[in-house]
Amino acid sequence: MADVQQGKVTGFLERILCIEPGEVKIVLSSFAYFFFLMASYFILRPLRDTMGTVYGVAHLQELFTGTFLLSLVAAPVFAGFASRVRLATFLPWVYWFIAITMVIFYTLFRSVTNDRWVAAAFYIWLSTFNLITISVFWSLMADIFSAVQARRLFGFIAAGGTLGTITAPAFITLFVKAVGTNNLLLISAAGFAICALLVRLLEAEKQKLISKGTQTQPTTLTHGLGGNPFDGFALLFRSRYLLMIALFLLLMTWISTVIYFQLGDLISKDFASRTARTQAYATIDLATNSIAILIQLFGTGRFVQRFGVTAGLLLNPVIMVMAFLAVAFSPVLLVLGSIQVVRRFSEYAIAKPSRDMLFTIVDQQAKYKAKNVIETVVYRFGDLTSAWLSAAILPFGVAGLAFFGVAVCLLWFPVAFVLGRQYEKGRPAG
Repeated sequence: MADVQQGKVTGFLERILCIEPGEVKIVLSSFAYFFFLMASYFILRPLRDTMGTVYGVAHLQELFTGTFLLSLVAAPVFAGFASRVRLATFLPWVYWFIAITMVIFYTLFRSVTNDRWVAAAFYIWLSTFNLITISVFWSLMADIFSAVQARRLFGFIAAGGTLGTITAPAFITLFVKAVGTNNLLLISAAGFAICALLVRLLEAEKQKLISKGTQTQPTTLTHGLGGNPFDGFALLFRSRYLLMIALFLLLMTWISTVIYFQLGDLISKDFASRTARTQAYATIDLATNSIAILIQLFGTGRFVQRFGVTAGLLLNPVIMVMAFLAVAFSPVLLVLGSIQVVRRFSEYAIAKPSRDMLFTIVDQQAKYKAKNVIETVVYRFGDLTSAWLSAAILPFGVAGLAFFGVAVCLLWFPVAFVLGRQYEKGRPAG
């Protein structure tokens, strides 16, 4: 009977979720890792956005500037440690360090209330480290799973993170008043500590798969990467393939930031209290991720295997052209909030896993160092430039937003196409 039940489970995993029997433990561990990572971040994300309104929506571009500057420092620091410390030791400590900083902010928030500078520090730090931790996660995934495995599994693994992003805002919506806003920091710290433990588990599982001859990336985590703290920048500018990934991400960031600014302006006008704004942001997150998880569990792997990574990269710009046209005709909070939901679930469910698959065909240095530069410095440079541009667009309202958004999407589309075709050739160009 037990064998029959196990066979049914194995059959379900293979037919419905595209997971082969030898991959079950490492895939489910990766799923759990991403769940705790994203839940730990998303339980703080509405608080971060609320701190942005405490600092002042009209001055958000200043926070984006601070985040970009901190990212410029953080990227070489990360690469420096990755060069000199065994990856199996360094990667868990990324999450231990984040957990410690959350405890520090908990102490600060208990000491002061609505202080603009504490709010700014929290906003900038959270906006910087969240990109680093997510980049570390997907770098590790690209360092474990082969390109063929990634097409099948990255959608399911991404669903673990989406489940975390559903759990966190649902918890906030239901219990933030009972738990207290400040205590969310301690809950998040515990989640990051669990992530550190799961990184250790995945390193051990990767070694087991290599010893069994299972199809995985042949690299190990038992060494530092060597080189210097600025290798990530050098690798980026030496590779046309990596530069194309950076441009893709930059254009995507421009789109997301202009929507974020307009949405923040409307929420600030419609909701007076800090708690109400936090709940409004959490509600948007909950709607986004409830849709995304269904697509990731049952659609992403099949979509990419059927239509290819190129189609996955193209989907977001196509959707956003239609979305900007819709919001131009109806510039109200409900419509703009809906656009934010559509943008995010199409990005999380299809575009993000497709973009992370691009790194399965580069070497280990590029996976950790160049990827970290792209997903921190380039991403925040996109935030910075679009933040100041959004501040200029804001007086023109939705008409300015729609014009800018459509123009960016028209450039984004060919970049996605060329990048996807290069990946599907199986080797980076340059």
